[in-house]
Amino acid sequence: MNVKVIAFDADDTLWVNEPYFRASEEAFCTLLSEFLPRHELERELLKTEIGNLNLYGYGIKGFILSMIETAMVATNNMISAKTIGEIMDLGKAMLNQPIELLDGVEEVLAELKGKYRLVVATKGDLLDQERKLKKSNLNGYFHHVEVMSEKDDANYLKLIKHLDIRPSELLMIGNSLKSDVLPVLNIGGYAIHVPYHITWAHEEIEHSIDSGMFRSVERIKDVLAFL
Repeated sequence: MNVKVIAFDADDTLWVNEPYFRASEEAFCTLLSEFLPRHELERELLKTEIGNLNLYGYGIKGFILSMIETAMVATNNMISAKTIGEIMDLGKAMLNQPIELLDGVEEVLAELKGKYRLVVATKGDLLDQERKLKKSNLNGYFHHVEVMSEKDDANYLKLIKHLDIRPSELLMIGNSLKSDVLPVLNIGGYAIHVPYHITWAHEEIEHSIDSGMFRSVERIKDVLAFL
């Protein structure tokens, strides 16, 4: 590989994220348990989240609005102001969570800094991602931070143009095959998948990936073997 830039996903690659969504979803289902069974609420919430992505994008704020909308549907618009307040409190608690770095992250960044340009390439709410990066104390490792509305081929090409590199000079490291791997391979870059034990259903794919520019490792520290 003739890699010049290594891009890291943020949520569930650098720090813990998805478990907070799952815990809030569980609490949400408990709040509305008298109206619908949990599996129906989970299915309705996922459908609402995906339907709202073009309006709200990714992140906690859109998740809160989708929970409120789901609650309105589940209760036939009879949801109480008190329950809406409790749903909003779930979201605020998520926004105030401390940042928990995943094992080996800082060790890897320290090893790679100075050898490559390191960037963050993530999606989600800009304010929330900036807050998390600041609280992580990892800012000093990164040359650039890119918060995308969607991780697709076009936005990765914009990133490459901004960084003034060729696609083959980019290596993307992340936990999502759908967002961190496939688009980068599509444009001619390299990608390493570092799976996380919980994956949002919207990020799952049903087919395997066969590419000489792709690797999968168990832990983020294992990427150093390829660099």
